[in-house]
Amino acid sequence: MEIDKSLRTLSFFLLSLTFTSTLISQALDPEFYQLKVYSFENDAQVQITDDYLKDAFLPALKKLNIANIGVFKLRPNEKDSIKKIFVLIPFKTLEDFTMLEDKLMKDSLYLANGENYIKTSHDKPPYKRIESILLKAFRDMPEMRPSPLNGPRKNRIYELRSYESATEAIFRNKVDMFNAGGEIDLFKKLTFNAVFYSEVISGPKMPNLMYLTTFSDQESRDAHWKTFVDAPEWKAMSSMPKYQHNVSHIDIMFLYPTEYSDY
Repeated sequence: MEIDKSLRTLSFFLLSLTFTSTLISQALDPEFYQLKVYSFENDAQVQITDDYLKDAFLPALKKLNIANIGVFKLRPNEKDSIKKIFVLIPFKTLEDFTMLEDKLMKDSLYLANGENYIKTSHDKPPYKRIESILLKAFRDMPEMRPSPLNGPRKNRIYELRSYESATEAIFRNKVDMFNAGGEIDLFKKLTFNAVFYSEVISGPKMPNLMYLTTFSDQESRDAHWKTFVDAPEWKAMSSMPKYQHNVSHIDIMFLYPTEYSDY
């Protein structure tokens, strides 16, 4: 009898802890993220931008108390040889995002350390183009969680996914599937090590959402996704009538972190 009572007490405590954690998470203001995607035409451009990001840009952001900055490169494959660098910057508020450039221009050390990049001539640009995507964190994961992986960076798989929807209303349905529908909870249960989940509030492909999961290597990534697809929770969720046809296109990018990335 005493054992049953203790088990009931423990179950109630765990349920209360989970409920409290959920309430705290939902009470937090969602972060904003800027995803800057640099495209290059040659290795010289990559080197100049690498040096700028490592020696000038990231140190300047950290002086402004912006932490957990991710810098990633595309894993090469047979179909796509384009060189790109992805820079993920978290902001507590939209004002922090809009004021960033003004603050950087007042930082003399940043301007000095980044001079080769900042003052390059028009006929020797340090990149082909920059794409900027502005994101807002999902309700059920309002703050970034840098990956806990600590194995060799060259082996890691950072999987960046973009899900497009046919209309704004259908897009909201897919976001609901992640939050109330339990997709985020399932990813967490299966240890996908998600860095962020977000909706795109300004970008070239809208309406869409983006999220980033991390794995120690390709084999681990493939095994995790098989477990996800086979999970009873996913089978039940994905078969629900209200969640049908809420994604019209998916882009998947495999990245790895640079040596100077924060995670």
